[in-house]
Amino acid sequence: MARSTRQQRRARRQGSPDEQPKQQAAAQPKVGARTRAARQQQLRPAAQPVRQQTGRREAAPRGKFIRESWGELRKVEWPGRSQVIQGTIVVIIACAIVGAYLWVADFGFKHLVENVILRKG
Repeated sequence: MARSTRQQRRARRQGSPDEQPKQQAAAQPKVGARTRAARQQQLRPAAQPVRQQTGRREAAPRGKFIRESWGELRKVEWPGRSQVIQGTIVVIIACAIVGAYLWVADFGFKHLVENVILRKG
C-alpha cells in the first residue's frame, strides 16, 4: 500500500467526506500496527512542555561516590605477583629498545648535520 500524501492525511484528520471510505479502512487495526487511539496520545515535539535547564546540579548524598568507587574496586581483577613482574620486564625491555633506537638516530643525525650541513667550505 502506497503512503498517503500530506493532503490526504490532513483531509482525513479534518474528517472530509471524500476521505470517509479510506478513513474507515485505515481505522481497522492491522497486525503489529498501532491503533488510532495510541497515535493520538503521542505528543508532537511542539506540544511537549519546555524543559527548564538552569545549569544547577543537585547535591549528591555524601559518601555515595566513595561507596560506588569501593564497589568498583571490588570488581577489579588484580594481577598476581608473576603478572606484575612479567609486565615490568616487558616495559623495561621496550624502553631499552626505544632508547637505543633514539640514541643511534641522534648519533647519525649529529654527524650528518656537522659534516654535511654545517661544513664550511
